[in-house]
Amino acid sequence: MPAPIAAELPYTLEIAAATAPLYERVRNVVSQLEWPGYAPVIHEINRLKKEKNAIILAHNYQSAQIFHTVADLVGDSLALARDAAKTDADIIVLCGVHFMAETAKLVNPGKKILIPDPLAGCSLADSITAADVRLLREKYPGRPVVTYVNTSAAVKAECDICCTSGNAVKIVESLGADEVIFLPDEYLANYVATQTKVKIIAWHGHCEVHERFTAEDIWFFRKNNPGAVVLAHPECPPAVLAEADYVGSTKGMTDYVETKKPPRVILVTECAMSDNLQAAHPNTQFLRPCNLCPHMQRITLPKILSALQNEAPEVVIDPAVADRARMAVERMLAVK
Repeated sequence: MPAPIAAELPYTLEIAAATAPLYERVRNVVSQLEWPGYAPVIHEINRLKKEKNAIILAHNYQSAQIFHTVADLVGDSLALARDAAKTDADIIVLCGVHFMAETAKLVNPGKKILIPDPLAGCSLADSITAADVRLLREKYPGRPVVTYVNTSAAVKAECDICCTSGNAVKIVESLGADEVIFLPDEYLANYVATQTKVKIIAWHGHCEVHERFTAEDIWFFRKNNPGAVVLAHPECPPAVLAEADYVGSTKGMTDYVETKKPPRVILVTECAMSDNLQAAHPNTQFLRPCNLCPHMQRITLPKILSALQNEAPEVVIDPAVADRARMAVERMLAVK
């Protein structure tokens, strides 16, 4: 759990009363001792949102303090992309990593998109460039290119369509091709290949969070927690997926917990998601073979407050790149 914020804003009786309902959302993961450090900043963020007609979108890997107290819309990459396309807010604050903020800008070219920390990157996005995609097209002419949304706008601009982990198989099969190039996550590509007859040509990028999980991690937790259900993200290595009871996207894992209500879960994904699910499902015990995403954790409440106060840092994309990248995102959103 992150350390309490050394708030410059005072924790008054008025703020305590105003934020009490928000504390109820996170009391399972935030102690009463910590809350006075967070509450004044949360209160000011929510005030500024109303004043500026701003909305906060937060990914599932954001801290519980962000996810449950200041975010207006939450979810995985696909949900955030869809929600960003529908909002009538003037300002969107994207609490996630940079490619997500770029995606929000692509589908909202006329709106101001802010990212609290522009250095919040992604190992997958960094694993491939637009030049790499052009070389792949030369090597495999005629094959459509599917890119995971975990890529830069420049890479998206070189591809035919985007996908997320939740709709990757559906997107691949929607193209009607016998063979497709799938980038940049090798493990997700391998998983998709097991779910379709389409031949997958994979790039060799990896998520620095999910690639660190091992089958030995799962064995250890199963041995010490008999009966626990293992839920794993498809960005994990194949040996990990082979040990899982369920493999699915961030939304898929969330839906599994909400519908099946397992008493004990081994959640094989980014740590903060366990906290967010724990806050919402106090009767489920979440066991954490835990890896934190260092990029997601760059987003903090003080940085969100600063972004709203200064309306910066703003996401800007070269229009020539944006027009082509937007087509890849819109094609994804059009697949039902």
